Amino acid sequence: MRAVLQRVTRASVRVGGETVGDIGAGLVVLLGVGRDDAEDDARYLVEKVLNLRVFDDAEGRMNLSVAERGGALLVVSQFTLYGDVRRGRRPSWFEAAPPELAETLYEFFVAEARASGARVETGSFRRMMEVELVNDGPVTILLDSRKLF
Repeated sequence: MRAVLQRVTRASVRVGGETVGDIGAGLVVLLGVGRDDAEDDARYLVEKVLNLRVFDDAEGRMNLSVAERGGALLVVSQFTLYGDVRRGRRPSWFEAAPPELAETLYEFFVAEARASGARVETGSFRRMMEVELVNDGPVTILLDSRKLF
């Protein structure tokens, strides 16, 4: 499972012109599910996302997590994180999970994050979305549950 985290001052996602998710300060989580991913991958990423210290403390050092800061998450499904462009000019989606598995694990990730007490907003799975955000810093972090070294 892969995630791109962006620290934001605000973010929203619209589907068909209607806002379906909206947060103030927090993290946008672009979440991609791979074909071999399972619930353990989602649990690992939830723990990382909620506890990664990417927010400034009183001294201006990145020392606080989104959980400690009281920020929110905007989780958006993003199968294109598994696009393989090593060959040719068109991305291959072979490593991306089939939609049924991807949706199940995406929903599991969201449920686990909510169960931790975090405020979680979402996009709409398998829909064209317009994601708007103000990147704070900018701070952008790449996470991959399979690169645990």
